[in-house]
This record gives sequence, structure tokens and C-alpha cells, in this order.
Amino acid sequence: MLRTDVSPGLALPIQLSPPEDLLQLVTPEGVRREDPVYDPVVADVDDERLVGLYADMVVVRRFDTEATALQRQGQLGLWPPLLGQEAAQIGSARALRTDDFVFTSYRENGVAYCRGASPTDLMRVWRGTALAGWDPRTIGMATPQVMIGAQTLHATGYALGCVKDGVDSAVVAYFGDGATSKGDVHEAMVFAASFQAPVIFFCQNNQWAISEPVGLQAQRPIADRAPGMGIPSIRVDGNDVLAVLAATRVALDRARTGGGPTFIEAVTYRMGPHTTSDDPTRYVDPAVKAEWAAKDPIARLERLLKDRGALSDERAAEIAQTADAFATQMREGCYGLPDPEPLSVFDHVFVEPTAPLERQRSQYGAYLDMFEGGEH
Repeated sequence: MLRTDVSPGLALPIQLSPPEDLLQLVTPEGVRREDPVYDPVVADVDDERLVGLYADMVVVRRFDTEATALQRQGQLGLWPPLLGQEAAQIGSARALRTDDFVFTSYRENGVAYCRGASPTDLMRVWRGTALAGWDPRTIGMATPQVMIGAQTLHATGYALGCVKDGVDSAVVAYFGDGATSKGDVHEAMVFAASFQAPVIFFCQNNQWAISEPVGLQAQRPIADRAPGMGIPSIRVDGNDVLAVLAATRVALDRARTGGGPTFIEAVTYRMGPHTTSDDPTRYVDPAVKAEWAAKDPIARLERLLKDRGALSDERAAEIAQTADAFATQMREGCYGLPDPEPLSVFDHVFVEPTAPLERQRSQYGAYLDMFEGGEH
């Protein structure tokens, strides 16, 4: 059952419940469920705002599909698809203020879209033309972290900096279920709890740590780990964009009002491969995948909106056109990225150049000079 220990700010139940007990405001069938605790949190989200969230998810799914196609066509070195996880990313990202800061893994391209990354920005790293896709200070989002779980430490440190600066900005660290077995994540949570850092640990439990099912590493719901560290937590239907928005708003309010960290487990499903180098057909049960396909985040919101008469065929077509336009800009931006100068790989390694780094640069330059033309 739920224990409702409440920190300053909005009430958030500490989750100590069975795995099937999730916060859900919109069912897979598109039915709006009433919730006396969370309904007031999203009372301002009218049908027009729901259409906006729907449009976000449609755009993100479209450009994610386009990026996968670009990789298959040899235009990107790799791509980490987010198919099926649109609601978890859009619902949480749209709850943020511009002065909040985000630390992610490599899959949160939907979050990057919400934070203001351009179509071309999303391509740079995966085409191999830049070490980062955007200026973190411009959009309030760090560059993606490939080292599993390391971003939770960065987020906790940044959150403590917000406290020392006297601002009420909040920080969100995104990671997957697999990352919760990493020491970095647990160390970050202990540190955040000890110092009441205004950080949200947002776990997208997509059921797979590459090919390892979540049941092998978590004998209880992942959200149950956090209360043991003194961090309130909640499990939310990660395919329900409205429920994710509500849960994130509550956690943000707690962070801004001195209540410290919150752990959110968004239970969703990775419908595609871990990355485009992965073959999920080797380990995914088609029947289980079909069950999750019936819980699709876009389809359920579309059903709700159409039942309410809030989404006409004409409006849906306009949204699809917007999504196509974004994907086209992404493809054109990808093609237009110039190849970097070979020696630029040594730029920005350290704030100040070091003797070993300069020696490596010189040696690599001499190696390049051996080839025809001798230019680098």
C-alpha cells in the first residue's frame, strides 16, 4: 500500500506497492481516470494543451524513425531509438522551466527536442562531426552521457550548486533501468538525500538493459529502492503523458521548496533496439511486445482527444505535416554537416593543452603528412 509521508510542497506518495500499481490518468483505451491527488496538479491541462503534448510525441516519433533510417542508409554511425518512450520524455520535459537543467543518457532525444535542440543539433554527434550537438548553456541540457549512470552524479552536483547560488532551479537526471545497477546511481542518490539536493532521478524503465530483462536485476519495483535512502518515489505509467507530467510537476515543486530529491520510475517499453547495432529479435518475446504495443502512448492520447472532439482529422494531418517537416530538416541538416578537420579531435580535450596532448597532436599530424597531399 502507499505511505503518504509528505515533504514541503505538493504531496507525493512514497511508493511501496505491487508492481501493477501505477499512477495512471489516461488508460490504454483512451479513458480519463480520475485521481483526487494528481488531478489538481494537471487541472490547467485542457484539451488544447493535450493536443500540444500529442503533437510533441508525433514529431518525436517521426524524427526518431527518420534518424533510424539515416543510420541504416549509412549516414549516421549509430542511433539509439526511443520508439515507445515518447510519453515518458515529453511528459517530463514539458514540466520543466527554462532555468532548470537536464542531464541525460544517449536516448533522450525527445527531451532535447523539448529543450530547443534543432534538427541538425540532434545529428552532429551521431554523424561523428562533433563532440557535442549543442551548447548546454543555451538550452539547459548537458550533452548526452554514454557512460551508464554517470550523469546522476553530475546532476546531483549541479543541483547542490543551485542551492549554493540561492536559486530555485531544479535538475533532472534521466537514466534507464539498467543504470540502477551501477554504483554511480546509488552514490548520487545517497549524496542527494544527505544534502537534500533539488534533483529528480527519472528512471525510464523500458524493461531492457540492452538484452537483459529488468526482472533479472530488480526483484521488486525499482522505485522501491529510493525510500531506503530517504528519497520519496513514485511509479508512473510511462506511456501516459498526462500522468508523467503530473508526477514530474509534483517532484519539481518538492525540489523548488526545499523538499529535496525525488525518484520517478516511468514504466514503459522499448519497442525498438537498444541501438541500431542491436538485434532485439534475438531476445524479445513477440507476444510481450504486442502487449506493450497495445499500450502505445500516442494511440491512447489520440483516442482520448478524438472521443472528446478535440482532435479533428484536419488537425491530425497538420501535426503529421509538421512532423514530416522536422524530419526533412533533420535529413537535410545531416547531409549538410561538414567533415571536421582531422586534428580537431584534439580540441577541447582539456581546458588548457598539456604536453602529452600536444605531442600526440604533433605525431598524428606527422602521420597524416605521410599521405598524398600532406595536408591535414
